[in-house]
Amino acid sequence: MVRVLLALDDNIPQAHAQTNAVEDLIGGEEGVTVYILHVFSDNPEGASVQQVEAVREAQERLEEAGAEVQLLETSGSPAEEILRYAEEHDVDRICVGGRKRSPTGKALFGSVTQKVILDTHRPVLVCGSTEEE
Repeated sequence: MVRVLLALDDNIPQAHAQTNAVEDLIGGEEGVTVYILHVFSDNPEGASVQQVEAVREAQERLEEAGAEVQLLETSGSPAEEILRYAEEHDVDRICVGGRKRSPTGKALFGSVTQKVILDTHRPVLVCGSTEEE
């Protein structure tokens, strides 16, 4: 059984790149569970994870690929929540998005990605967007 935590924000091109990477990773394997996590930083209207288009699209594609998908939502610090859910669900791998950077900036990760990489013992898959943001 393979468990992957896919941390998505509302950036659709980024979510497509991450979903592509997870599809490649699971490659038709049986018994795969993908936990899609969306961390709300500000949610005064009380939106739910099902209302995030990037999440809905990723869920649909991953279910079509044969994965069991569970949607997770929370509020707070994205890096801390990603790490907490990875531990809570004992995932095998964490998938996070990278940000478009200048050639010099490519040596650096965003603060969320960097904190996740440095503060976990689990493998972290960092995906850059392949589409225009």
